[in-house]
Amino acid sequence: MGLMDGKRGIIFGVANDMSIAWGVAQQLRAAGATLAFTYLNEALEKRVRPLAESLDSELILPCDVGSDADIEKVFKDVEEAWGGLDFVIHSVAFANRDDLKRPFTQTSREGFALAMDISAYSLVAMSRYAAPLMKNGGSILTMTYLGSTRAVPNYNVMGAAKAALEASMRYLAAELGEKGIRVNAISAGPIKTLAGSGVAGLKEKIKLMDQYAPLRRAINQEDVGRSAVYLVSDLSSGVTGEVHFVDGGFSTVVCA
Repeated sequence: MGLMDGKRGIIFGVANDMSIAWGVAQQLRAAGATLAFTYLNEALEKRVRPLAESLDSELILPCDVGSDADIEKVFKDVEEAWGGLDFVIHSVAFANRDDLKRPFTQTSREGFALAMDISAYSLVAMSRYAAPLMKNGGSILTMTYLGSTRAVPNYNVMGAAKAALEASMRYLAAELGEKGIRVNAISAGPIKTLAGSGVAGLKEKIKLMDQYAPLRRAINQEDVGRSAVYLVSDLSSGVTGEVHFVDGGFSTVVCA
């Protein structure tokens, strides 16, 4: 018997086999969960569909998380197929590359709004449609980063968006807790992903993990996936509104 046998959930944010969301998906499937996936467009569908099918997924749906109509349709499709839902993985973030490269004071108004919409508000919108399907309680899990609480070089507008994401997670946890729905976040250390490549200095940040993190290594998608299984399973039944660090302890030390 697997820890997640009989549990069904949907994963937003797989772009390729290097995605954090893919590491999470692999671990959840290994634990016995049945998974649904979304993809943004036809180009990404070509990458996502074979990965999803390799984990026996039969529910692979288009979704632009910047569209309420798209999000609503995804959860309607899930309800039609499954009747209910046990967990949601929100691993979605975006900011214009130009806004990441500029000094923070030069962030465009449009770019700031876009980063907030895709990276933070999308969690609120997903939760609105997911909660009614979690009739016996459930778990919603999002992905954040240390740049939400510290000024990390080159993270800029994404740091502000992650701060908003974490605040949203706490308000959702407070609201949905009475329904037995837990909402948490994983704060992962720097990992080489398609999204991470948009932030300058990623290689240097990973090297700092090797030097200063108590575990003396960078973390990987598998590390995050294992913690995700804990946070969406009954093992964490008393945990909600929390940011769970998976960064080798880096967030606990001062780099001298």
